[in-house]
Amino acid sequence: MTDNIPLQPVRQKKRMDSKHRSGCCECLRCCGRRDPRPRTVWLGHPEKRDQRYPRNVINNQKYNFFTFLPGVLFNQFKYFFNLYFLLLACSQFVVEMRLGALYTYWVPLGFVLAVTVIREAAEEIRCYMRDKEVNSQIYSKLTARGTVKVKSSNIQVGDLIIVEKNQRVPADMIFLRTSEKNGSCFLRTDQLDGETDWKLRLPVTCTQRLPTASDLLQIRSYVYAEEPNIDIHNFVGTFTREDSDPPVNESLSIENTLWASTVIASGTVVGVVLYTGRELRSVMNTSNPRSKIGLFDLEVNCLTKILFGALVVVSLVMVALQHFAGRWYLQIIRFLLLFSNIIPISLRVNLDMGKIVYSWVIRRDSKIPGTVVRSSTIPEQLGRISYLLTDKTGTLTQNEMVFKRLHLGTVAYGLDSMDEVQSHIFSIYTQQSQDPPAVKGLTLATKVRKTMSSRVHEAVKAIALCHNVTPVYESNGVTDQAEAERHYEDSCRVYQASSPDEVALVQWTESVGLTLVGRDQSSMQLRTPGGHILNFTILQIFPFTYESKRMGIIVRDESTGEITFYMKGADVVMAGIVQYNDWLEEECGNMAREGLRVLVVAKKSLTEEQYQDFEARYVQAKLSVHDRSLKVATVIESLEMEMELLCLTGVEDQLQTDVRPTLETLRNAGIKVWMLTGDKLETATCTAKNAHLVTRTQDIHIFRLVTNRGEAHLELNAFRRKHDCALVISGDSLEVCLKYYEYEFMELACQCPAVVCCRCAPTQKAQIVRLLQERTGKLTCAVGDGGNDVSMIQEADCGVGVEGKEGKQASLAADFSITQFKHLGRLLMVHGRNSYKRSAALSQFVIHRSLCISTMQAVFSSVFYFASVPLYQGFLIIGYSTIYTMFPVFSLVLDKDVKSEVAMLYPELYKDLLKGRPLSYKTFLIWVLISIYQGSIIMYGALLLFESEFVHIVAISFTSLILTELLMVALTIQTWHWLMIVAELLSLSCYIASLVFLHEFIDVYFIATLSFLWKVTVITLVSCLPLYVLKYLRRRFSPPSYSKLTS
Repeated sequence: MTDNIPLQPVRQKKRMDSKHRSGCCECLRCCGRRDPRPRTVWLGHPEKRDQRYPRNVINNQKYNFFTFLPGVLFNQFKYFFNLYFLLLACSQFVVEMRLGALYTYWVPLGFVLAVTVIREAAEEIRCYMRDKEVNSQIYSKLTARGTVKVKSSNIQVGDLIIVEKNQRVPADMIFLRTSEKNGSCFLRTDQLDGETDWKLRLPVTCTQRLPTASDLLQIRSYVYAEEPNIDIHNFVGTFTREDSDPPVNESLSIENTLWASTVIASGTVVGVVLYTGRELRSVMNTSNPRSKIGLFDLEVNCLTKILFGALVVVSLVMVALQHFAGRWYLQIIRFLLLFSNIIPISLRVNLDMGKIVYSWVIRRDSKIPGTVVRSSTIPEQLGRISYLLTDKTGTLTQNEMVFKRLHLGTVAYGLDSMDEVQSHIFSIYTQQSQDPPAVKGLTLATKVRKTMSSRVHEAVKAIALCHNVTPVYESNGVTDQAEAERHYEDSCRVYQASSPDEVALVQWTESVGLTLVGRDQSSMQLRTPGGHILNFTILQIFPFTYESKRMGIIVRDESTGEITFYMKGADVVMAGIVQYNDWLEEECGNMAREGLRVLVVAKKSLTEEQYQDFEARYVQAKLSVHDRSLKVATVIESLEMEMELLCLTGVEDQLQTDVRPTLETLRNAGIKVWMLTGDKLETATCTAKNAHLVTRTQDIHIFRLVTNRGEAHLELNAFRRKHDCALVISGDSLEVCLKYYEYEFMELACQCPAVVCCRCAPTQKAQIVRLLQERTGKLTCAVGDGGNDVSMIQEADCGVGVEGKEGKQASLAADFSITQFKHLGRLLMVHGRNSYKRSAALSQFVIHRSLCISTMQAVFSSVFYFASVPLYQGFLIIGYSTIYTMFPVFSLVLDKDVKSEVAMLYPELYKDLLKGRPLSYKTFLIWVLISIYQGSIIMYGALLLFESEFVHIVAISFTSLILTELLMVALTIQTWHWLMIVAELLSLSCYIASLVFLHEFIDVYFIATLSFLWKVTVITLVSCLPLYVLKYLRRRFSPPSYSKLTS
């Protein structure tokens, strides 16, 4: 009866079957406002659908064909000064406001927009090609005509899809059949939830029993499923077969699902597609990509608003000095146009082209090969990161477990002494094979002092038996599968388990001589060093849960009939289960400090009567309706007393190369590192210690599990009393804290040197990033390698994807893609720092260039009775900001204050940038004052020294202005590059060569005279020399931090 309960919502669906209603709802669905509904999916019949479903496509693009141009233009004109220049250019169509040729306003604006559109188009095309690659992956589909190939994007709800081993699941499916003999399969889910443990999945019993996969199309059956939702850990549905007598009803749960973005780890499976496209669990856990605007761009936008204010003030002053005579309102507009150079139109295009250069430099860096810049709009962000949020699995770690330590209390074996363990095992089995069977029985029963060999043997045997690992045999080209399975062929055997830790333990027992060679639901086979097969019957298994933190197994040795209960688990729970000892707690602490995952292994021998009594009580508990789980746990706990402690095992999750020095570099640079992982608390804490995310001198506060406001309040108060303490918190506790005490929790967490959040859902990771941005106002960088990290990467100010073994989903969604975590240090310390400092220098220089000419215009107008007449006309005004000064000014994108090796060696240099000093109101004001000084000197100098004609003023002032700009670039450069010298010489040559064609504006005969040369030289020296002297004195008496390292 319970199977039919979820079917009740179907009645609601029937009310919406009219064409009008469904069309209306479809419209609402497109708009994203329609609530998703439960669905009935017929196996192999996608045409029998009761509603429309989205296409199964992955789309990471910001625009489509129709929204591209409007979207790009909107993003450009929401910048204040771009909108200002559009209005300025449009005003030139009004005759009364026209100051010069139309091209002087429209050509620069058109050029700026063209560069932006081309850059955005290139990025969108790249993004489209990446999505197309994923959407074009080929899968096999079962149809009435047989098996056909189908693209991932063409898969529909109701299709029967075959997924091979190591293939990505293309859509959310119900698991119908598997090729595995044991009737189950393992899934790798780290791209979905960040957990390294493999998940066991079970097919629908009814469909697994069918003779062949093609019989799925011969039966009349359907799946009823809940509406699509965000929960990746739960599922409610039913499977119904109508053509059997009586009809078959099976309830479906999470165990029967294959979610998209997971990878099949064993066998070949067949599933029916339930959800596609944006209704996939993985997609619903991913936030939409947003257009990221860098903090640097926002600061520049703010400065241009200040410049606009100055422009309005200067224009009003000029009109006021004319006593608002005549049509003064037109005069204001003409002055606004005349001084429009105060806001430099070339600023945006210079910065955009600079970003392209920075992206090219990052891609070409041989020290970080394979690095890809996917978003070229925010490289300056890399230079100002305050918080780094990183995933664990596959980002900090390689997800490869290595057995490191076996501890027996009085002796410990490390990697260098495993041959001793091997010799102990060998001696035990050699001795046993020589002893007569009667003696063997006596030695087991007699209580004699155990030798070291027998202690090692007991420990290794316990590790070889207490697990959920299954050996699987595959053909290797020489031996076929059946033969390999029959002879337990070593070269064909692979281990499958829900946890890589367990595989590491079983591989270690194989390396020391005790090999797991076979396993099914009820038995297990071990092979001794001598090749003898030991048979064990599995009587009971108590699987690992996050609540119990332990797993147990009861086995019977077929050769002796002895029944043994083995158990392994975390030290916190096992300490109360094993017999009293004085070394367990201390050694667990020592191994944990080395970053090892510690498991405590224990055993208890049972008589036949003890086991029969236990089994009867256990079966009785499992049949109870009320409090079943509690009664079962109580029965198991009756066995878990006074167990014999055998050993401790230490397994290490191998860190990525150079993770420790990279994290230390980031810490020294003033960046706080938070680790957000879907993995369990013990594992996350181990990795944090192992990677030195938490230093040896720091305490760790493990935030207790809280479920309500009162508990959260008490725990926060307890945490408040700790100082310089790293925080470890689970996702459930975090949710409760953020619900009731968001401000208090974030305030305390931000003071911690490091924070570890475990059991985090993908959406929670994004929420933490968002809260950090809101609460601190600082820039965040998120690093991850899995599909479960995409939300976090897209939410952060700067997203970095690591190309992992498990796919490219995070890498494709990120702003920057790297191949190893260690490359992050150079990306931030060198490229981030250089990008930010170069853009700051470039923007201030472009503003200085515009303010100089505007100051000269203001002086000129004020001298000539406040007339709204332009000083320079036509080509001079365009040439000034392009061919005459553009190359030297733009060459500042190649400047650097220190070598990259020094920047890596002294990460403290990065800390200086976090205050935003390279581009601040103070530096802006200094450059404004320099511009006013130089513009005034040049203009007044030209007015004082000109002779008879007005064109002489233009010639002297314009030439002095060009030379001043070139000299100022030379004054600003800290490390000369050969391209900078070329740019300086090229610009000077262009100006000298163009004088021949500028006879309309400049007297060519006058500039060839000695009088012209000395006047220009004097004016240029007076405008630049004082600044050289000031710069020298400043570097002499108050040098910046980087200069101490370069001297």
